[in-house]
Amino acid sequence: MTAPTADVPAPSPTARTAARLACGLGLAAALLLLVAGPGHRFGLWSFGTGFVLLRWAAYGGIAAMVLGALALLLGRRRGPVGLALAGLLLGAVAFAIPYIGARQARRVPPIHDITTDTENPPRFLAVLSKRVGAKNPVSYGGEEIARQQRAAYPDIVPYVAPVAPGAAFHDALEAARALGWTIVAADSADGRIEATARTRWFGFYDDVVIRVTPTASGARVDARSLSRVGKSDVGANARRLRRFFGRLRAQGFQAMAPA
Repeated sequence: MTAPTADVPAPSPTARTAARLACGLGLAAALLLLVAGPGHRFGLWSFGTGFVLLRWAAYGGIAAMVLGALALLLGRRRGPVGLALAGLLLGAVAFAIPYIGARQARRVPPIHDITTDTENPPRFLAVLSKRVGAKNPVSYGGEEIARQQRAAYPDIVPYVAPVAPGAAFHDALEAARALGWTIVAADSADGRIEATARTRWFGFYDDVVIRVTPTASGARVDARSLSRVGKSDVGANARRLRRFFGRLRAQGFQAMAPA
């Protein structure tokens, strides 16, 4: 004969409802997060709409976290723990990614044109036909932009190396190709390379120009990266130039002290 067992109370209706809402909102917020960038990348909506979707993903994530925490609190061990935890975790991801992006945007200056030579920036020529309709002009913004760049990205400077200009041009071209940029022009006589890069998530098109000039000790390499749209690039152009020069070093391009 088995001993009688105490009845286990059923989860409260409020806990069940909160858990289901948390999971549903978490899934919806995660979906908004996933499609915000690719939707713009594949031409389904504007980048402004993509940013609105990110904002609503963050709002939905907050709601999912609150409801998930409420369901856990009300349900204790008797509640739908799995649904509540799923909603809480999905909400946390949907909130965290836009929040981190927004914090990054506030930490960098609202500029979108980064160059190693702020006094005489490399000029865009071949990509001009591809920038028809671009919101940002190719003309450099002057000392105010240069001041903000120097304060935020003091490492973005020209490089000189004890190699022939032709060898430096070849290395620069190989580095641009290795980074997956689309080469628009490569004029070895003029020492100019122009290319287009595309961001991974939203698929923004940014343009890059590289200038190689001879020096008394070898060659100097300057580069400039310019966004087509957006007042702030959230640091993307500076990261791109860092990757470019990092690739040059990986290829054996040993820079001397910046010029």
